[in-house]
Amino acid sequence: MTQFSKRALLKIAGWSTVAATAALVGCGKKEEAAPPAASAPVAASAPAKPAPLKIAFAYVGPVGDGGWTFAHDNARKAVEKEFGDKVVTSFVENVPEAADAERVFRDMISQGNKLIFGTTFGYMESMLKVAPEAKDVKFEHATGYKTAENMRTYDSRTYEGAYMAGVIAGAMTKSNTLGIVGSVPIPEVVRNINSFTLGAQSVNPKVKTKVVWVNKWFDPPKETEAAQSLINGGADVLFQNTDSSAVLKTAAKAGKMAFGWDSDMSAYAPEAHLASAIINWAPYYIKATGDALNGTWSTGSVWWGVKEGAIDIVSISDKVPAEIKTKVETIKAGLKDGSYVIWKGPIVGQDGKEVVKKGETADDKFLGGVNFYVKGVEGKVPGAK
Repeated sequence: MTQFSKRALLKIAGWSTVAATAALVGCGKKEEAAPPAASAPVAASAPAKPAPLKIAFAYVGPVGDGGWTFAHDNARKAVEKEFGDKVVTSFVENVPEAADAERVFRDMISQGNKLIFGTTFGYMESMLKVAPEAKDVKFEHATGYKTAENMRTYDSRTYEGAYMAGVIAGAMTKSNTLGIVGSVPIPEVVRNINSFTLGAQSVNPKVKTKVVWVNKWFDPPKETEAAQSLINGGADVLFQNTDSSAVLKTAAKAGKMAFGWDSDMSAYAPEAHLASAIINWAPYYIKATGDALNGTWSTGSVWWGVKEGAIDIVSISDKVPAEIKTKVETIKAGLKDGSYVIWKGPIVGQDGKEVVKKGETADDKFLGGVNFYVKGVEGKVPGAK
């Protein structure tokens, strides 16, 4: 092929390339000019799920105490079961009734908790101090009497369980001497001692009650020592207002009888166990959580007993006579429907004077300030005038 022919072919090829490129460019312009296709509708996003309510519990003892704290923790678990993923709960155990409690409550706030339960009387001042610092947090204080705008108090009528236990004790004692291990001498505990004695006297007027104070809620060694002291003093049936099973176990070792307190303690010493006066905090904790979730929470004071399902006496021993079991069930039914009143006069104090006159009924204000022993209780209330 001549050089001319090669150049001619290259020119022809070049023109073809330019033409092809022009055609492509033209096609591109036509596509840009076309109206855009309608876009598919975007699906609406589902509403965001509310964050769970964070709830914290401060416990004065260990969750394994078998009594007071164990009962509170069972109720915490009941809240989780009731509300599922609407709540997240946590707890701190062994929180002292001292200034250190303030640090624990502030830490709970910093972790985003919006409902905080302080489960012992000694937390009252600490909670009162912290509550104004976190107005968006609801505080619940057990067994106290001071409230704030965002702090409510709640309690159980433990004296009802103590009274029913007393009925059993009065029937079962052979020495007519009952022994009580007391924790801290506040009206709640003194009221329980008196109610236990009144229950015993209702079936056995001869009984007398001895009390040894340990000034702690949970201290198994001290509770054991106190129980043994009462046994040495002639008591053959023991009662307690402390949190461990030490009193019951001590009674079992000595061949005596005793009661469980706050929770069912029958498994700790079945041979010595007469019954357990228990607290069921679940109904109240479920109500309080519901109030916080639906925006109906308000301050105030709540005091629940047998009527509301907060107090009961369970696992009554087969040693207890049938007629006494029937009497206890009758009292329980009366407390539930309001027909039975424990603190109804005449009730006499140690000095022989009526503290509740015949035909009168003690109101909650009176019961909240009990600082004396009824007739039949030996000794003196620590700190009382």
